[in-house]
This record gives sequence, structure tokens and C-alpha cells, in this order.
Amino acid sequence: MSGQELPSENSSRAEITLNAIGDGVVSVDARGRIEFMNDAASKLTGWHPAEAAGRPATDVVRLLCKSTLEPLANPLNVVLERGTPLRLPVGTVLVRRDGSEAAIEDSTAPIHDHTGAVAGAVMVFHDVTSAQQLVLQMTHLASHDVLTDLPNRAMLEDRIKQAVAYGERNDAPFAVLYLDLDRFKRINDSLGHPVGDMLLCAVADRLRACVRNSDTVCRQGGDEFLVLLADQQNQHHAAAAAEKILAELGRSHEIGGHQLFVGASIGISLFPDDGRDAATLIKNADTAMYRAKANGRNIAQFYKHDMNLLAVERQHLEADLRRALERDEFALHYQVKVELASGRISGAEALLRWEHPEQGIVPPDRFLSAAEDFGLIAPLGRWVLKEACAQAKRWQDEGLALDTMAVNVSAQEFRRRDFADCVRAVLQETGLDPACLELEISESSLMRDVESSNTILSSLKELGVRLAVDDFGTGYSSLSCLTRFPLDALKIDRSFVSAIGAPGDANVITSVAIAMGGALKYRIIAQGVEALVQADFLKARGCTEGQGFFFGEALTAAEFSRRMCRAPLRP
Repeated sequence: MSGQELPSENSSRAEITLNAIGDGVVSVDARGRIEFMNDAASKLTGWHPAEAAGRPATDVVRLLCKSTLEPLANPLNVVLERGTPLRLPVGTVLVRRDGSEAAIEDSTAPIHDHTGAVAGAVMVFHDVTSAQQLVLQMTHLASHDVLTDLPNRAMLEDRIKQAVAYGERNDAPFAVLYLDLDRFKRINDSLGHPVGDMLLCAVADRLRACVRNSDTVCRQGGDEFLVLLADQQNQHHAAAAAEKILAELGRSHEIGGHQLFVGASIGISLFPDDGRDAATLIKNADTAMYRAKANGRNIAQFYKHDMNLLAVERQHLEADLRRALERDEFALHYQVKVELASGRISGAEALLRWEHPEQGIVPPDRFLSAAEDFGLIAPLGRWVLKEACAQAKRWQDEGLALDTMAVNVSAQEFRRRDFADCVRAVLQETGLDPACLELEISESSLMRDVESSNTILSSLKELGVRLAVDDFGTGYSSLSCLTRFPLDALKIDRSFVSAIGAPGDANVITSVAIAMGGALKYRIIAQGVEALVQADFLKARGCTEGQGFFFGEALTAAEFSRRMCRAPLRP
């Protein structure tokens, strides 16, 4: 047989080749008994070729339908009967010898002898478990929020469409809730995004626990969530669900060693009264949510048709604020700070005003919260700091020097990584002596993260500026805790000052705060002084400075200059 290989050599080469491929190969004889298995088939089925040889194919290649878990006809036997090739249906599962399972795909074909008769069958198959898992994972990611693993907006809209179709056929109302977390941005800015992300996951878990399996909780994005309350949800049921959610979210969250509190503003729209499609129902719930925020936050509000006016007004407000920054419509007014012992003007506090071209002077309580929501508080704060420092420098150059120019710092500004660098740049640009600038940070902002606050305050103190705690007494700190910070002054909140002389504990609390603050070498500043009895009380107890309408309202820069030239303002 020169030049030709022996049949045994051909068989050996074929076996080596089949064992080298990654797909499983199984062949049976005309009776459906295992005749050959390659190494891949042995690994996939768990059967050694020698043990499998001669066994019925149904013993070695056991197949189930994934969805029904019913046994499937063995494709090798089917091919033997039909004499034609066959492919397994999608969702076929191979049951290994040890009982474990693997998803497979295959192709089975008959083997013909030299006469053309079916002499056996061969099956080629491979494991697609990993591929199917990857497809499932990608499908899940496409329909779920990566952070919280809640359904995303696309999935929610699809479920609302299904609820609409069901509701129209069966006259079944349902509700859509739009939630926006209150105070989340402050936590995110003060403690950082990792803590904020953990808080969002904790909120997601509580929302899941508040609703039924038939309902859907979705993360809209940021700190906003949507809830679909399906199955006969009338106004009473929706209100009860919203109250349950508010109560659950109102409990403290233990996150990263911090005890955090967030509330939520909830807007509710009802099908079919408030909309007959997903987009309209979500939009109207969103509109109602903004009304809830405007009405005090941490409440639920049903949609009413006149609320669209509020949404339009909010859009106009955002556009107006952005234009105001571009067109320099903002201005600073200055309120005097008086040294109570002598009556001289010792300083000024810069107060932001919006000179609206149509509405006139707009006070900050009408736009600062919105500016914070719109992400405009940081550029506004930088403008205030620069303008206040520039004005203080001009007064110094005119011989009208002040001890301090006080500037309020928002929580968002204070937590910015570049805040100290921004203050340094403004001082260098304006030429103001750093000791003349006093930055006022609220007590609650400082206490959100004591260690981080101490680091930021230390970097500011290195610049030479003065630091004051604003609204002292309204937070949850103590004087002993505040001594950890490099502070210069405490500002007693106006709520205590305004109650001086009235029944209650304000006199005692204010006296103790002044005494303890003085003992710790802090300057004590009382804000909101509006009457002589308050000024006399504060002076008698050694309060350093006072400010409020009793000493004069906030003035323009020119008016303030004239006021400084007058005689001392003795209480």
C-alpha cells in the first residue's frame, strides 16, 4: 500500500483531529448507541468515552427544555429516524452526568454507509452558557440603573405603557409618583460622591420595601426616582403610599459612619385624569413635585392642571438667573455691624440682591434656593466674594476702613476642592488685606463632616482670613465641638435674639452662649437686632457686635459710605 495510509492510521488521525477541536462530537450507531466521543464531549457530558461506549444516547446526552424543564427527544435518535439533519431549539439544556446543567447549541446529521443507508448519526455541540449570561447581563444593564440596580426610565415607560393599555381595557386607574430627595445635594457636596452614592442605594432599598411586587420603582437620574403604583390605585391609595414612603425615607441613614437625614418631595399624577400616556403622566407628576418643594418640601402633592403655570415660571426663573449672571444684574447691599460697647461701625455684611429689569430688587430668599437647584450657586458665590472684597478695598483706599467684610459661604461652595484657591486668587486680585475678610459658614455645614470641615477651615486660616460660624444655635453642635475648628467668631441666630425679653428660655440661652463664647476668646455677633431692649441686653452681657434693623437696613455701597461718615451708632 505504498503512498497510502492504512485504515487504522486514518482512524487514528481522525480521532486526534476530533479531540483537538473545542466542540463536543458524539456519534452513534444505527441502534442509537454511543460509538465515539471526543474529549470536548466527554468534558461537557461528564462521561468518559470508555464508559459511554455502547450506552444508549439518551443515557449520555440528556436534554431538557429550559423554559418548561421537560425532557427533549434526543436529536441523535430523531436523526436516525428521519434521516435528515436537525438543529436543537433555542433554550436547550444539557444535563451532565453529575446533574449540573449547561446551555448548548448543536447540529446533528445522519451518517450514511456506501449504499446510502443511515448507519448512524453524529452530533456537534458546544456550551453557550457564558454567552447567554453575557446577553442577559447586557439586557439587564440596558434596562436598569447601574448604581442602584433599579429599573431605568426606559423600562418604567414601557411598564406605564402596559399599565395604560390594561387600564383602558379594564377601566383600571393607576398612579405615577415623582420623587426628588430634599437636602441630598448638600450631603453630596459636603461628604463627597461616594457617600452620596451609598445614600442613593440605601434610598433605593427603602423604596423597594415600600411598594408591592406589582409596582415599579425607577431611578430617573441624580437624586430623582419614579414609582409606578399599578392595579386600581385611586387618590386615597396613592396618598397612603406616598405617606409611607415619606415616613421611611425620613428615618436616619447610617452611611459611612455618618447619620444622615434626607426627606423627599413627591408629585403624584393619576391615570386617566392627569394623562393617558407615559410622557404626560411623568411630566405632570414632575410638575406636582416642584409644587411640593415650593410648599415646604418633605410633602406629597397631587397634580392640578394650574400647576403647569408653576413649571413654566420655574423654567423662566432659571433662564432669567442665567441671563442675570451674563448681564451683571446682581448687586451687593451692605448691612452695618456695630461694636456694641462703643457704637462704632466695625464691619459690614455683604448681602446679595438681584436687580431684575422688570421686577425691580429681588431679595435672595426668592432665588437662592432655585440657584442652588440649577447649579448656579457656585458662580454666584464667586461673584459675591470678588465684589465684596473689591468694595472693602475701595473703602480702605478712601480712608473708610472696616474691621471686617463678612461674606456668607454656601455649603456647596465650602465643599468645593478649589474653594481656598478661589479665595486666595480673589484676595490677590483685589489687594484686600486677608484679615479684613470674614467668611461665614453655617453651623450645620460645618458639622456634616467634622474632619473634612477642619481641613478646609485650616487651609482658609492659612490665608489669614477670619472665620465665623453663622446661625449658631440652630444646628446640632456644641461649643466644645466647635473648639476643634480654627474659628474667630460666633453669630448668634436671630431666632434667639428676636425672643429676648419675651417669655421662654431665649434670654438664658443667649446669655450662656455669650458667656461661653467669650470665655473661649470668640467674638460674639448677634444678628437680627431690631429693638433697643435687645441691644441693651446684649451689650450688658458682653456681646461684641450686633447687626439688624435697629442699626439700619441693608444699604447700597454709596449709602453705606455716607453712613460710615456719621457719628457712632450707640444703642
